Amino acid sequence: MPTSCPLCAEAGGVLIARSQQWRVIRAEDAAFPAFYRVVWNEHVSEFSALSSAQRSECMEVVCTVEQVLITALQPAKINLAALGNVVPHLHWHVIARFEADSHFPQPVWGVPQREQADASSLLKIGLNELDAHMKAALQHAFQCA
Repeated sequence: MPTSCPLCAEAGGVLIARSQQWRVIRAEDAAFPAFYRVVWNEHVSEFSALSSAQRSECMEVVCTVEQVLITALQPAKINLAALGNVVPHLHWHVIARFEADSHFPQPVWGVPQREQADASSLLKIGLNELDAHMKAALQHAFQCA
């Protein structure tokens, strides 16, 4: 594992759940509080580097994260992305989006569309409760820590 890779060196955010193959973290982004990442633990840069079974498990984790966000928050949309241009370590962004968020309908990396004082006010539940729902769903589906 490369020592210069931030996702090899540290969790990459608030650790929610972890298996031997992957981990789910919540990114600490004040503008987008319901921003989670599914990070593959082994240092690979491309999704196609995983075996078919690994790809399937990875996408099941992404889907579980998405479903928790939909159920708990009822966002306008969920954004999924696996860019890896800045950090070439396989990870999926799973982001709940709201019509009133600062960038909607643009991507979170795009140009802000409006000012927003407190993005956490867009959430139907608090982050601690959301994290608890996320952890419980992942533990139930994958028997992970």
